[in-house]
Amino acid sequence: MTDALTGPAFNIRDIPFSSHGSWFNISPVTSEHVRAQDLHLVSHQGGMHPVLRLVPVAGPRGERTETQWNATPGRLTWVGPGGHIELTYQCADTLRLRGTGLGLRIHAAAERLTPFSGTYFLHDPLDGSYLFTSYETGRRYRITVLAGQEVDVCGTESLGGADRGLTLTHDGTGWWEAAVEELDSARPPYAPSGTHEQTADQADQAFTEFADAVTPWRTPDTPAAELAAYVVWSATVGPAGFLGRPAVLMSKHWMDKVWSWDHCFNALALAPGAPELAWDQFRVMFDHQDASGALPDSVTHSEILYNFVKPPIHGWALRHLRRRLPHPLSRTELTDAYHRLERWTRFWLDSRRAPGQALPHYQHGNDSGWDNATTFDAGRVQITADLSAFLILQLRELAELAAELDRADEAADWARTADALQAAVMQELWTGDRFQARSPHTGTGATSLSLLDLMPVVLGEHLPADVSARLAARIETHLTAHGLATERPDSPHYQADGYWRGPIWAPATILIEDGLRRAGHHRLADEISARFRALCENYGFAENFDALTGEGLRDRAYTWTASSYLLLAEDHARRTHTRNDGHRRAPHR
Repeated sequence: MTDALTGPAFNIRDIPFSSHGSWFNISPVTSEHVRAQDLHLVSHQGGMHPVLRLVPVAGPRGERTETQWNATPGRLTWVGPGGHIELTYQCADTLRLRGTGLGLRIHAAAERLTPFSGTYFLHDPLDGSYLFTSYETGRRYRITVLAGQEVDVCGTESLGGADRGLTLTHDGTGWWEAAVEELDSARPPYAPSGTHEQTADQADQAFTEFADAVTPWRTPDTPAAELAAYVVWSATVGPAGFLGRPAVLMSKHWMDKVWSWDHCFNALALAPGAPELAWDQFRVMFDHQDASGALPDSVTHSEILYNFVKPPIHGWALRHLRRRLPHPLSRTELTDAYHRLERWTRFWLDSRRAPGQALPHYQHGNDSGWDNATTFDAGRVQITADLSAFLILQLRELAELAAELDRADEAADWARTADALQAAVMQELWTGDRFQARSPHTGTGATSLSLLDLMPVVLGEHLPADVSARLAARIETHLTAHGLATERPDSPHYQADGYWRGPIWAPATILIEDGLRRAGHHRLADEISARFRALCENYGFAENFDALTGEGLRDRAYTWTASSYLLLAEDHARRTHTRNDGHRRAPHR
């Protein structure tokens, strides 16, 4: 059960505690391979860096004590023998803390410190606060005691590997309070605005307003909707570094980037209730489109990678996004989207088609988003049907955009190119009952038991009926009790935790479910939707899932998984409402 204000409870070991716009979170997860004993303030500026270690203490000696962590969107608490500590966000860069019966030791998190790395600690003579300065993040973290007292202060102005930190505790009144701020060089001394409880209530309300806007359709049949909304809300960061607009990271665990197809699913889920944020998500990667028209592989605060690309699903995404936004895009926005999508499409047609070839190729599985799928076992450089299918949809969206922008000749050219590409796919890659991949070097064709080979179903209504029927039948062989396995479970190459060689992934689920539905295969689309929704409701929003057990794998707080759940849950709620409304009205017709 959830409260109207406090929202859903969640396991902080799987989902970090954070707030919309913040570049840091509170979590025991400090790297891809380390889950610490204690909670840490973990920053995502300049990479993933644990900055401060937060240790509950008790007794006259202030010794570490075991506590239970409880988290809801607005409040994180440590509950232990004889007391508790509560933490909440005042704003994106400021925490408020309050405790009774327990103290809190705040340490520098780094273990091997030198004068040139780690965290420097000082007592600021300006206002009496304490400052941790982080070499890794390039930021300062200021502790201001508001009530109670600080004790056991150690390591001030130290160099090398000395322990450094302080303990917050009461001074006989029973309560202590403090603020923790992330700042650049300097700001005025901290002055509280409101009480701790008022701050926590405001944090609760901020999430509630977001959840109500993004999931107004939620019902008891979509029980994970609020938690999915929290995963997306809390993983959103403000403009900083290379990200010049608000961005939804894939996670505030170690997958703390935006990749050039992940962002599309977040944009779609946000569109009806948070249209400006949704439009930012669609455009965020186009901010870094290079001279060739390519999008980067990924972008985060301090890094842009161009060594790979991601599949061109953006035409598919833009078509759905325009239908989901509550208001039409302006002519200026349409024109900008058209030119950016045009350049992205020409990249594939001009820079990824070998001489004499009608179809484009991937240079590696990473370009497809399916990094190690068995489709690429025959060779990393491959002409695959999924790539052309995405481009066909993108070309058809360009044709529609050109027509809307009164560019009739361009619209006709895009439509002809789409028709020619689809004819070439069917002629060169369709074997009569399945699609194959082909080497652009030798022309040799190969098939696999990867779900990627069936992705051309995304063409939906543009596929001949017999082709979509054959694809649907093969897709059904990938359907486990939990969803679509990316490698067929009876394949000799199936791996339970094999990344794209077995586990269930959200983007594949969304793309295939949509293609099946548009092709008229509603029963199978409904079943895929129901099983994936149940998977998320039972196992959370992991990066991917064991196809046979449902266990969440890898990063456990992945936003495109949460957004995919929201898309399917909303569609399910709409269909259920339509059916129920029809049943209620039927006797009166």
